[in-house]
Amino acid sequence: MRVIVAAGGTGGHIYPALAIIERIKEQDKNSKVLYIGTTDRMEKDIVPSRGIDFVGVEIQGLNRKNVLANFSVMKKFWKAIQKSKEIILDFKPDIVIGVGGYITAPVLYAAHKLHIKTMIHEQNSIPGLSNKFLARFVDTICVSLPGSLSYFPKKKTVYTGNPRSEEILKIDKVSKTKYGFSAGKKLVLIVMGSLGSTTMTRKLKEAISQFEGKSYQVLVVTGKAYYDDYRDVKLPKNVVLIPYTEELIQIMKDTDLMVSRAGASTISEITGIGLPSILVPSPYVTHNHQYLNAKELEDAGACRILEEKDFSGESLCLAIDSILSDKSLYLSMKRASETFGIKDSLTKIYQEIKKLVGE
Repeated sequence: MRVIVAAGGTGGHIYPALAIIERIKEQDKNSKVLYIGTTDRMEKDIVPSRGIDFVGVEIQGLNRKNVLANFSVMKKFWKAIQKSKEIILDFKPDIVIGVGGYITAPVLYAAHKLHIKTMIHEQNSIPGLSNKFLARFVDTICVSLPGSLSYFPKKKTVYTGNPRSEEILKIDKVSKTKYGFSAGKKLVLIVMGSLGSTTMTRKLKEAISQFEGKSYQVLVVTGKAYYDDYRDVKLPKNVVLIPYTEELIQIMKDTDLMVSRAGASTISEITGIGLPSILVPSPYVTHNHQYLNAKELEDAGACRILEEKDFSGESLCLAIDSILSDKSLYLSMKRASETFGIKDSLTKIYQEIKKLVGE
């Protein structure tokens, strides 16, 4: 099987795409995969480092603040379609798969025009602009969250879950003792993205003193860009700060409660592991989609939402204490999280791929 995968811009698109590629290669040893991404975002470094053939195409997202700037954007878009057609004709794929980001629009549209089988995967509750545009052209649409189903044509949309939720099942646990914690005490893991957040850094700095004397332990992943901002913070004995860890999934598997943003991949990881969580949706994303992602979990009983505007040391500790001190509530949230996570998402996606290519 020959496959082109297009995705880019953020880890929330790139890592699910890589998970799909890995499954294709596992199931079909003779498969050939080409990854099309942007020329200036993180996929241009991440994908080649995994030994995957990569081609960059110049493209920009729409400028929502300066409409006039979109004349240039549209010019690049049409050029990207022509470039994508050249790449597709040269590679001769059996299927082209889009996994998010504005790079998918020209690539998948070009594939449709060339009568190549196409599939897209939507990670968020509310579809992004590219997937809304592509919905009428592609053959199959896979979604991570049930709330997305209503946005797409029913006949060609499948609720598969996020590829990351199955991928993480293979990852081994790392004990919290590696980070200096006691094995016998509960651990709360706080992560606000790999880079961190200016607003949440300020709020977390003020919140840390509130953990003094608590029966649980706290690991705060500050984000690489903000670790130095905490130098003047006096840490209680039960709190550890790190800038970043490559073992995030591993330590999540020895965590009792997660406090994080509500990106699609994060939610798939939390529910794949079956963790209760307190989600702090970023209010700075398009269509407030992180809040809507989190609301699906909250409605299922798997998490508590704590909006950024309401976040403080007091409100955070109140939420943590109420969950960890109530065994019945905690177990209920854990079961809900485990139920919400689709454990065979990659298998479902691969089955849809095989249907399209006629295998």
